[in-house]
Amino acid sequence: MNLKTAPMGWNSWDCYGAAVNEETVRKNAEFMAKHLKQYGWEYVTVDIQWSAPNAKNHDYDPFTELCMDEYSRLIPAENRFPSSAGGKGFAPLAEYVHSLGLKFGIHIMRGIPRQAVHKNTKIKGTDKTARQIAKTASICAWNTDMYGVDPSKEGARAYYDSLFELYASWGVDFIKCDDIARELPHEEAEMVMLSEALHSCGRDMILSLSPGPALLEKAELYKQVCNMWRITDDFWDKWELLYNMFERCEKWASHNGAGHWADADMLPIGAILQDYDENIVTKFTKSEQITMLTLWCIFRSPLIIGGEMTKFDDFTMSLITNENILKMHRNARHSHQVWRREIDGVEHILWTAASCDGGQYVAIFNAGDRDSTVEISISDLEIYGSVKGKELWSGDEISAEKTLSVTLESHGAKAFYLK
Repeated sequence: MNLKTAPMGWNSWDCYGAAVNEETVRKNAEFMAKHLKQYGWEYVTVDIQWSAPNAKNHDYDPFTELCMDEYSRLIPAENRFPSSAGGKGFAPLAEYVHSLGLKFGIHIMRGIPRQAVHKNTKIKGTDKTARQIAKTASICAWNTDMYGVDPSKEGARAYYDSLFELYASWGVDFIKCDDIARELPHEEAEMVMLSEALHSCGRDMILSLSPGPALLEKAELYKQVCNMWRITDDFWDKWELLYNMFERCEKWASHNGAGHWADADMLPIGAILQDYDENIVTKFTKSEQITMLTLWCIFRSPLIIGGEMTKFDDFTMSLITNENILKMHRNARHSHQVWRREIDGVEHILWTAASCDGGQYVAIFNAGDRDSTVEISISDLEIYGSVKGKELWSGDEISAEKTLSVTLESHGAKAFYLK
């Protein structure tokens, strides 16, 4: 699938972990359709362990019994996704999401269920069994559900073909595949086989690879096999993780382009970790949330909301409905860091990107622990002469001759469109 812009949507992990259910997905899809679709938000994705009847929170139940069909393929737990009863799988839920004008996604783990291997169940389209194609030494370090699949074994490709045949019949538009992005070459052949099976299934689906950090030296491989790949482990609402993202984005910026996107991970905004306490909200300050959205948008990361959308306050809504910032996300090209330097004892980071509509985007970040005022030389942006434009968060009109003076809050950011 050749996407012109990075995907925008919602994923259930940050707010519900493995415990998400159909009612929650429907409510969030309805909210997105009513309040966010017009701004470009469109994907609704059910994250990990939707096949586990007893999932309760972000903690996995080791070696739990999963719901599975006769062909070694996981299916939704009916007690959590009642519309899947009678062998319908996610088709009714996907149909409902589609009826709202949105697109539907699911999380999967690399490999084949351990219980399929232990029961030696069938592989559709072949006389081989789960035990014959499994690579039992290839296991996930943090989840016990799966064994890897050995691409050299007859029947391995048939298994992945049958998976994506099933997902296509459900109407899935987005696949987040986990335990596959960071430990190459251990998983590289399986990644290629999985990708080929997806792209041969007859339905367009985005392929997203997790977790990170992805390997920079494998950037060209990621571009060939998938649409987005994680450049970080799970990203949460801690300043240290956001600060570290500047270095990651600087390294990966040149690899973003139509159809392939380095993924800085979900946006932990608003109400998160609802499976532990319905009163938990992001620990990021307002300034840090503005910094996060500014960096993700000028860098052109996929934008995947992590919070429970039905609980968003006015500020959170203002973050994800700012048309100027979202236009930068769509239109930025050749994004890169210009400099990173200490000014008056405060670290500042300057990014720029060309706009495909003409003009130039500029983002300036205060990575320090106190407020600051910084003078940006227009020549640093390779602009010579005066400029006019606007600050994207506020909409304020600006003009500058040789320097652009910017006042920033600690851990804050501003973004500009200049001509």
